[in-house]
Amino acid sequence: MAVERTDDNETGAVAPHAVTPEAVAPDAPDPKVVAAIAAAEAAGPQHGETVRTDSWIWSVRLVKTRSAGASACRGGHVQVNGERVKPAHSLRVGDEVRVRQEGRERIVVVKRLIRKRVGAPVAAQCYVDNSPPPPPRAAFAPAGVRDRGAGRPTKRDRRELERLRGLAEGNRRGRFAGPGGPGGASGSRESGESRN
Repeated sequence: MAVERTDDNETGAVAPHAVTPEAVAPDAPDPKVVAAIAAAEAAGPQHGETVRTDSWIWSVRLVKTRSAGASACRGGHVQVNGERVKPAHSLRVGDEVRVRQEGRERIVVVKRLIRKRVGAPVAAQCYVDNSPPPPPRAAFAPAGVRDRGAGRPTKRDRRELERLRGLAEGNRRGRFAGPGGPGGASGSRESGESRN
């Protein structure tokens, strides 16, 4: 909203007729977020009740699906207060939850218990994020990026890529390596057997 100004000819003062919302309350929360928080709290557990771990980490958007949260709990990737938990473990306000996913660990402290999945701005207000910052994206070097139109890599290019990736010659299985191939024990003529 623009501020209308009129100049008073006698005093030269400027009198504002309209005030912007930013001038009234610069740090006021978004009314949509406030309404979403109220709806999440109304749908949440009542006093003294608890929430399942898999449901809560899904509700606050730490995992994409509830089944992914349950499988993360079963796989030992979720810890509450330093202990591995099952999906049905009860969470309480103040618990520290550690979720390990995709090479990164998220460490959050529960501020609010909710059961329904909410939007990201509301979810961020349900926990205190104590996670270390994610690694910079530049740390991951692209492996094997070729120029557009360069065609398939030659044998020499492939060997250079494998050398850069750290694969040794001995670790690589050849085309005929394995049982029955020229390098295997069953097909070797050097073992004293003849094919006649």
